[in-house]
Amino acid sequence: MTAAAGAGGGSAAPPPPRPVARTAELLGRRAVRAVPVGGGSICDAYQVVLAPRAERPAPGDRGHGSAPREPAGAASRAAADAADAADSPDSPDAADAESAGSATTVFAKALDAAPADFFAAEAAGLARLRATGTVPVPEVYAAERDVLVLQWIEPGAPERAAAERLGRELAALHGTAAPSWGTPGQPCYLGPLPLTSPPRPTADPAAWPGFHAEHRLLPLLRAAVDSGRIDPREARDVERVCDRLDDEAVAGPPQPPAVIHGDLWSGNVHWTADGRAVLIDPAAQGGHPETDLAMLELFGCPELPVLLAAYEEVRPLPGRRARVPLHQLQHLLVHAVLFGGGYGAESGAAARAALG
Repeated sequence: MTAAAGAGGGSAAPPPPRPVARTAELLGRRAVRAVPVGGGSICDAYQVVLAPRAERPAPGDRGHGSAPREPAGAASRAAADAADAADSPDSPDAADAESAGSATTVFAKALDAAPADFFAAEAAGLARLRATGTVPVPEVYAAERDVLVLQWIEPGAPERAAAERLGRELAALHGTAAPSWGTPGQPCYLGPLPLTSPPRPTADPAAWPGFHAEHRLLPLLRAAVDSGRIDPREARDVERVCDRLDDEAVAGPPQPPAVIHGDLWSGNVHWTADGRAVLIDPAAQGGHPETDLAMLELFGCPELPVLLAAYEEVRPLPGRRARVPLHQLQHLLVHAVLFGGGYGAESGAAARAALG
């Protein structure tokens, strides 16, 4: 939607959506165009084209929003500087900048009534993944209570070569040790649901069964039971899984915490116009690598056999196939809590399959 004053002195353009206005404010630019785009299942999202920093609207011209102020504070100045870097010829956004006359294109998303630390947690998750140097993720330009502004990465079609490369990158990611299970002392969300972590960091491989039961499966099961979205029989089967997680026949061999994406369904793999696969919307944490792979399989992913074969060339996982239902159980419970429907029954079926 392009804002423009009505021809012949007509009425002023309507104000932009709040996430667009906030993006312009935070980055100290005028928003010249904003287009709604997919933002996952819970957020409103926009592709926002920002005018060059040097451009200033004429007096009284609100353009697509009010005239931007210089961003206040170190965080906002850093956001503006990061967006300026996207104007560089070497930036992934250089094509956008050139086609828009040195404008900058960004991605902005918002969630009504988001928890205060919701977008800060996502930004921290992206930083956690980026710090491993293994997988590509978008740059963060601003993370405020009401909006998250990221690098715009032009979408493209899935390609076999990109899937193969992503498989190797995920294997490298999962080979990166995490300092603890979960994110002790830091927020983490799976969709809109907060995830808890141990009060003190622990990286003991033997601690995973207790961590996974206490901080992942059982809180979700309680929420599903309390909302009537799983019946008692299915709930008992999930509890049986929690009771047997210390059995290697169910859980597999001990695994130290690795850095994982944490919410790796196919919608969080962003296939790009330049033939890459970029990871977005993480619930990044110290976790079990097989959780990421099982999530990719839960709802399908383009070129998945190619991706998994490339992964296992680097990081073989004997016996993983039998453990897929176990590692899908957490995400099925999330869907039971959020959406109900048949996900409660699917959770029970996955629990029974995990028990063999």
